[in-house]
Amino acid sequence: MSDEMRRIRRQMRGPDAHEARARMLARGQEKAERVRGSVGQLPAYFGIGKRRVVLEVEEQFSEAWFAMALVLTFIGLVFHVDALLVIAAILLTIVALSWVWNRLALFGLEYRRSFSVRRAFVGETVELELSVANRKFLPLSWLRISDTFPLQLPLEELEISKRGDTNRGELNTFWSLKWYQQSSRVYHIRAARRGFFHYGPVKLETGDIFGLFRTSQRREEEQVLIVYPRVVPLTGLGLPAKEPFGDLRAPRFMFEDPIRTVGIRDYRPEDDFRRLHWKATARRQQLQTRVLEPASSHNLMVCLNVATLEQPWKGVIPELLEQAVSVAASVSLYSIEQRWPTGLLANGALPRSDQPIKILPGRSPAQITAILELLAAVTPFATAPFERLLAAESPRLPWGSTLVIISPILTPALIATLIDLKATGRRLVLLSLDDAPPPDSLEGILVYKIPRGEMTDLIIGPPIHWELSHLTPEQQQRLTIQQVGRGLRHHPGPI
Repeated sequence: MSDEMRRIRRQMRGPDAHEARARMLARGQEKAERVRGSVGQLPAYFGIGKRRVVLEVEEQFSEAWFAMALVLTFIGLVFHVDALLVIAAILLTIVALSWVWNRLALFGLEYRRSFSVRRAFVGETVELELSVANRKFLPLSWLRISDTFPLQLPLEELEISKRGDTNRGELNTFWSLKWYQQSSRVYHIRAARRGFFHYGPVKLETGDIFGLFRTSQRREEEQVLIVYPRVVPLTGLGLPAKEPFGDLRAPRFMFEDPIRTVGIRDYRPEDDFRRLHWKATARRQQLQTRVLEPASSHNLMVCLNVATLEQPWKGVIPELLEQAVSVAASVSLYSIEQRWPTGLLANGALPRSDQPIKILPGRSPAQITAILELLAAVTPFATAPFERLLAAESPRLPWGSTLVIISPILTPALIATLIDLKATGRRLVLLSLDDAPPPDSLEGILVYKIPRGEMTDLIIGPPIHWELSHLTPEQQQRLTIQQVGRGLRHHPGPI
């Protein structure tokens, strides 16, 4: 008897004999299960029994192909059956051909996305063309392309599926290409909301013609589609179309406009020689100097408040925020079209940033593009209270700027800040989206009330408060006529 058997017998005679016997039986059962499993896999290993094609696996090739070829070769050689040798050769040829085909399947394969425009406005439709080109002699019987698409921008023709692991959209398309063939498909994207939307990366998956092997490749080909906020025309302002914010006249004789002459006077030794009025000098036979009008040009600073609730930490009202952003974009576009230097200040932040948005006034062609892109990417996260941002940035802004305040809500702190800015000499125009009427304490500030809701045309209406010193006599007369006309319509009959 071996030493191992003696040790086992001693354990079985001890106090824990029952537990040792149970462990031995369990080990014996496990070994028997392994043997039965190995014997049961033999028919499947040699291709005997029921087999099915599993599409979820990467490839349908297994070692059974080589085993079957070896068995057929052995039987053919032993019994001199040439047909079995031919079949074995065919099997090995198919495996080799499929392997080479699979290795070269993605070679010379091009995939491209083409947008009709890379920048669009909310509500527009963008045409997207997906094209695939096979730049080799080897055809592709099947090709699956899984491209990452944003869920926020749906397609009109297909539905974008949502991936559970990344919570991003995915567009799955299937193709079949001949040698040196190029194919394309056209889809239409609905620009349903503003923002920066990333397309890509993409996964290409294909294989050989027999379906034995399968290969895939991930390509980091990302593209960005920018959707600007909705822009609507400014109508119903109650101001002349030429100068909707009035003619800016400086209260003090600090700056002079060299292209505006209001009169002439006799020449003085301290006058600039370039201001001489030669026609008047020739007529009066005495040096005459032009008198320039003290005026400041339009210089707008659009100030946007992204907070839709008095306590921003409570959340955000998405529809109200989108309307405020749309108003800011509309005012900015109109100002740039009038060739006015325009800037942007907002207490919102860009994605992955915590700094407020600020662009100093400018009127270059690229200014409106920069403003619209920032408005497209602005998030509802308020970096700071709006009134605190206005008080901090106001001293850094050009003195002649008109601050166009756009705010979804009017808080007591914001109203107090506007009154302080007005007292310091700042020119203010308030566009309020608050349901409550603005208080009377804002008198002297141009206040417009914009109704909440979907905007197809930005109807601001006449201002609630006017600062008449900003208006020319002709504009004051036109405003008086409009007010009298409205009074006659509301109170018909003799006055």
